[in-house]
Amino acid sequence: MPNPQNNNEPYKQLVSTQAQSPLNPNWTSKPKRKLIQTEEYITGILSGDRVLLSQAITLIESKQAKHQALAHEIIEACLPHSGNSIRIGITGVPGVGKSTFIEALGQNLSANGRKLAVLAIDPSSQISKGSILGDKTRMAKLSADPSVYIRPSAAGDSLGGVARKTRETLILCEAAGFDTLIIETVGVGQSEVAVHSMVDFFLLLLLPGAGDELQGIKRGIVEMADLIAVNKADGDNQPKAKRAAIDYRNALHLFPPKASNWAVQVLTCSALSGMGIAEIWGVVQEFRNFTEANGFFQRQRQNQSRYWLHETIQQSLREQFYQDPQVSALLNEKEAEVLIQKQSPFHAAEDLVRLFLDSNK
Repeated sequence: MPNPQNNNEPYKQLVSTQAQSPLNPNWTSKPKRKLIQTEEYITGILSGDRVLLSQAITLIESKQAKHQALAHEIIEACLPHSGNSIRIGITGVPGVGKSTFIEALGQNLSANGRKLAVLAIDPSSQISKGSILGDKTRMAKLSADPSVYIRPSAAGDSLGGVARKTRETLILCEAAGFDTLIIETVGVGQSEVAVHSMVDFFLLLLLPGAGDELQGIKRGIVEMADLIAVNKADGDNQPKAKRAAIDYRNALHLFPPKASNWAVQVLTCSALSGMGIAEIWGVVQEFRNFTEANGFFQRQRQNQSRYWLHETIQQSLREQFYQDPQVSALLNEKEAEVLIQKQSPFHAAEDLVRLFLDSNK
């Protein structure tokens, strides 16, 4: 083999030949995929191209500055074409059957001619930062449906496990022609607050057998619910499910009226048998008609846009703060002073914020 230090050209030819002739002599390397322009993304999304939609969502989720700039252009262009869907948030304790329920509801919607996008938030490991992203596996039948689009996203380090860019993804899915959107949360926790701030209808799934389980549900989550559904109401669970529904209805009388003036209903269902699924969708449609008639539907969406404006400002300021070189240089020192109680956390924070503001004048 020629020595690359003595003769570069033969070495380059050899490397080139080897790259084109590996074990399979018929294999040739593919040229690098050219960078897609903004207009191509927009045209593809508006025409319902799922490949370009998925690639655009990947840009939204990327932390690279060039990807973020391109994503913002795409979102702004798609914004006028969004807002024509019904947005549904679904939550429940782990093991309540959220994925099975979504698959049953999705098949019902597809059979009735609706186009569904499911945005599933998968929890991320705080150790490895990885996610399983197994929702397509759990919803095998729905994944094969041509009128359904499922996009699992890693929660990352965002509050409560809600994917940071789900709000923007919603806009792209609506622009792509999906008239029904479902956001599946990780489970009962802080994530529900963020999901509630981006959906029209909030569904809480519960298990049969109230009593102690009702005590374990956070009051705030029950207050956010527009419908409570007791899932797994099949077989021997049917009596317990009916009993649980009665208990939940009685508990709802203790809550103040909702801002929408909507009376929260409690239903039983079985995602396995399909019992009650059509009735639940009927309640969603009833809710939309009711809130559109009294003006709450549009006010809610406007309030949500205002909320996400302020959330994005706070997030942007936080990122800029920690990326500031002067702040980064002093942060460890301030942390050390706080740990040995040389300075209070509040005073140290004020010093760092003042430094940040002075360095950005």
